[in-house]
Amino acid sequence: MSHDLPARLALTSPRRPPAKLNPQWRRRLKGLAVPLLIVIALEIIVRGGWLPAYQMPAPSEIALTLTELSEGALWKHIGASLIRVLAGFAIGAGLALAFASWVGLSREAEAYLEPTFAALRSIPSLAWVPLLLLWLGIDETSKIVLIAIGAFFPVYVNVVAAIRNIDRRLVEVGHIYGFGRLQLVRRILLPAALPGLFTGLRSGLSLAWMFLVAAELIAATKGLGYLLSDGRETSRPDIVLAAIIVLALLGKLSDGLLAALERRCLAWRDTFKGQGDTA
Repeated sequence: MSHDLPARLALTSPRRPPAKLNPQWRRRLKGLAVPLLIVIALEIIVRGGWLPAYQMPAPSEIALTLTELSEGALWKHIGASLIRVLAGFAIGAGLALAFASWVGLSREAEAYLEPTFAALRSIPSLAWVPLLLLWLGIDETSKIVLIAIGAFFPVYVNVVAAIRNIDRRLVEVGHIYGFGRLQLVRRILLPAALPGLFTGLRSGLSLAWMFLVAAELIAATKGLGYLLSDGRETSRPDIVLAAIIVLALLGKLSDGLLAALERRCLAWRDTFKGQGDTA
C-alpha cells in the first residue's frame, strides 16, 4: 500500500497550468508579424526576379549593408542626427509649452498670437530651408532651428487644445478653494492637460525626425539624411533603404520612451483601451 501512495498523490495533486507569455510581450510579438511578412515577401519577390534588384534590393542584401555600415561610419551618422533631433526638439517643445500655456490661459494672448501661428504652421518644411541657409549659414544652427520649427507647432496646437478642453467646473472649484494662478496651473490645469501634452510631445518628436531629414538632405556632411543623399548620388538603393530603416527604428525607440513616460505619468487614468483579446 505504501508503494501506491506516490501514485495516488500524483493523480490527486492539481496540475500546474502551463506558463503563459506576458501580455505585453504577446502584443510586441503581434506587432512584429506585419514587418516579418513584408520582409519575407520582398525577399521572395526580389530573389524570384519579379522586382529588379537595382530598384529594390533583397532584405538580406540590406542587412549585409547595415552590417558593413555598422562597422564603419554608421554610428557617426546616428550620433550626429540624434544630437540635432534632441537639441531641436528640446528648443521647439520648450518654446511651444511656454507659448501654449500663455495662449491657453489668456484670451488676450490668443487674439494677438493665434493668427500668426496659424499662418506659420501652414508653411512647408522645405520652404524654411533657403531662408535659414541665408540667415544662419550651413552649420549646425540652421539645422537645429529647422528641427525646432518642426517640433514647435504640434506641441503648441495640442497643448492649447488640451487647456481649452479642461472642464470649466474644475477651474471654478479651484477659484472656490482660493487657488492663485500658480496653484491653479500646478494642481488643476497641468494634470488635466497632461494627456494632450503627451500627444503633442509625441507628434512633435515625429515631426522633428522628418524635419531632420529635410535639413540634412540640403546641407550636411554627416547624419542619416546625408547618408540618404549619398546613397542616391552613388546609385546605392541598399544604402538609402538602410538609412530609412535606421531612421524608422530610432523614431520608434524615441516614441516608445515617450509612450512609457506617458503611461507612468498617467497611470491614474482609467480609460478605454479597445475591445478584443488583450492577453
